[in-house]
Amino acid sequence: MGTWAVGAFGNDYAQDWAADLHEIKNMDAVENTLDTALGNAGEELEAPFAAEALVAIEVVARVQGHWGERSEDSASVDQWVEQKPQKPRPDLALKARRVIERILSEQSELRDLWEESEHYADWRASVEELKARVTV
Repeated sequence: MGTWAVGAFGNDYAQDWAADLHEIKNMDAVENTLDTALGNAGEELEAPFAAEALVAIEVVARVQGHWGERSEDSASVDQWVEQKPQKPRPDLALKARRVIERILSEQSELRDLWEESEHYADWRASVEELKARVTV
């Protein structure tokens, strides 16, 4: 996985997922991505699914009006949220928070990969900041 930043948008999987978001008009892709990340309980959550889920959770937060940092990396998602206003769904917010717990758990390949880097604390802080922006 090509990674250049600790934030949710700073990797190839996130950028690919964000680009595909423009093909849909509602929150179906977001919900499907969260469901995928919650699936296979008891097994390790693979890094690509966790990376995609973090971007899906950014969509949930932004739809709720809790915008994070805007950048060139987030531009595709920011544009989608602005062009396709959605009503915030409490059930998606609950799922999003459960997914973040799974991503931060010991059964997360993405967490394991970040733990091996010198930027783990920054990555974890970024995920915790995203979690704080998703309100239930």
